[in-house]
Amino acid sequence: MVSKAKMLDDLFHDTLRDIYYAEKKILKALPKMRRAAQSKELKSAFEKHEAQTEEHVARLEKVFEMMGKAARGKTCEAIEGIIAEGEEIAEEFKGAPALDAGLISSAQAVEHYEITRYGTLKRWAIELGMKDAAALLDETLKEEATTDEKLSSLAQSLANVRAKKAA
Repeated sequence: MVSKAKMLDDLFHDTLRDIYYAEKKILKALPKMRRAAQSKELKSAFEKHEAQTEEHVARLEKVFEMMGKAARGKTCEAIEGIIAEGEEIAEEFKGAPALDAGLISSAQAVEHYEITRYGTLKRWAIELGMKDAAALLDETLKEEATTDEKLSSLAQSLANVRAKKAA
């Protein structure tokens, strides 16, 4: 019995399932992060990103549809670990001046993971001649990068300053 050789389209589908799982997991984590945040600016950023993440899930579902595949996730250990670290920070720093800085740090770890996944998927979609899928993935990639920049700005202008002043 000869098994089918795994090709780039198989890897693309596998990675798509990974990021789909991650986005769904992030959707569950964002309300908790919003509730844990202390500043109204960070609460608002998490709320906005939650709405964006819903759009990201919808775009991924379109890509699955383009491939003629069911939109199904595959457990993503990386996002599980990143979210667990964020929950740990929220618990350990609850009420502390450094809480928001820690939450931003966790959110940026999520963003950086997503940026690498979407960048890779976009390149592979182009390689596979999936122009429409590449455009959808690029749209999400740009939004993830913008969110990361906004989080950096919040950290520098607000959260890190508060965390440091309390020292």
